[in-house]
Amino acid sequence: MPPNSTDPRIRRTRHLLQQALANLLATREFDKISIQEIADAATVNRVTFYDHYADKFALLDDMVATRCHDLITQRGITFDCSTALTGIVQALCDFLTSTPGPSCPSQQMEPHLESAVIRVVRTMLLDGIQRHPVPGVAPGMLASTVAWAMFGAVKEWFCTPNHGPSSEIVATVVHLIDPLMHVQLPSPQ
Repeated sequence: MPPNSTDPRIRRTRHLLQQALANLLATREFDKISIQEIADAATVNRVTFYDHYADKFALLDDMVATRCHDLITQRGITFDCSTALTGIVQALCDFLTSTPGPSCPSQQMEPHLESAVIRVVRTMLLDGIQRHPVPGVAPGMLASTVAWAMFGAVKEWFCTPNHGPSSEIVATVVHLIDPLMHVQLPSPQ
């Protein structure tokens, strides 16, 4: 969002556009939805749409990032808490299962969904890692590695036909990722 996104009119219009896209995604694939349809559903005109977003991909990116961030913050996750990884993984599961559309994102939508989600998770992880650094590991590298691993594992679960409930996969994903958060690099010789 631009710097003046604290303006309630901007937030309200963006919320309307995001909600319109989410509603349209519940019935149609992303590549079949036009900007005019999004604007009409949000009760704004195309010019207003373009005042807020460059294209529908920018809207999708913002919608995904906002929804993912909201789900994670609703869980009250902080890195002062031993259950932070569990909460983030559960929030990712909740996010994917609540995303409107097919059970696995379309090829056109997938890269935008991934980049937005990973950016939110990486930012949250980076904040915690910088407060609790791992010696010898660049915080950005560790945050990126863990964010991609988390999302990749949750996406694999979500895209698997007849997957079980998220409660069954969360512990497995955390078990796989936890060693990354406590990695010990060998001493240089």
